Amino acid sequence: MADDNRPALGGREFQFTTADFERVRKLIYDRAGIALAPVKQDMVYSRLARRLRAHGYTTFAQYLAHLERGDEKEWETFTNSLTTNLTSFFREPHHFVILAQQMAKSKERPFRIWCSAASTGEEPYSLAITACEAYKSLTPPVTILASDIDTNVLATAAKGVYAADRVEKMELERLRQFFLKGSGAQQGQVRVRPELQKLVTFTRVNLLDARWPLQGPFDALFCRNVMIYFDKPTQYEILKKFRPQLREDGLLYAGHSESFLHAADQFRSLGRTVYERADIKR
Repeated sequence: MADDNRPALGGREFQFTTADFERVRKLIYDRAGIALAPVKQDMVYSRLARRLRAHGYTTFAQYLAHLERGDEKEWETFTNSLTTNLTSFFREPHHFVILAQQMAKSKERPFRIWCSAASTGEEPYSLAITACEAYKSLTPPVTILASDIDTNVLATAAKGVYAADRVEKMELERLRQFFLKGSGAQQGQVRVRPELQKLVTFTRVNLLDARWPLQGPFDALFCRNVMIYFDKPTQYEILKKFRPQLREDGLLYAGHSESFLHAADQFRSLGRTVYERADIKR
């Protein structure tokens, strides 16, 4: 039998065994539904080592015991540390074209969107820009709820300030219309217009929680490049809870590498990683 206390990583500042890594995998799965692959040992060590330093621990076993004693503030930091937040403005641009078409057809006011993985804000602000363009107004009849499990990225998102290189690929006209220099932005930074910020409400939501602090129905639900971190049973449970959050004609937008064939009783594919409710007859 393999020794679960054998070092997972050698020559490191802190003792980190295979058993410690498996313990981390279970804790983050139970807390946030994230299924860490076995190859993530280096990532876990590098991201959590700073937490050991902060508390003065010398082994991961000490730190994990601290977590398990119920320090809620540290649980939040632990979760934030292991959450990956890769995003950009107008990522997977075809979705925003489809969203604009959906807005044009909608008779409901206001048009409600839930962005369930807001990260540092690029996606919800892209949604806000799309709304302004679709309605040809800086005050469109649109509300956007932007959530994430990571409180650090939500704080960044709420500020709406970005390094200039984050928007360098955006069309010049969009930059001129929806971003400002100055007004709280430092040299080499831009800030989203306050009108965009007013369209977006940021809040923390853990998709694994039994209850979510929100109320549908929504016209559009963006959950892109999130499900890849969950196993299939967890994905199914989340999708099952998503379905009643959408209007009967609402759409779910997923990431390009995600497929929900295992939840065909919940959502029906329309192609291009856009889904409609499977319980609604067309």
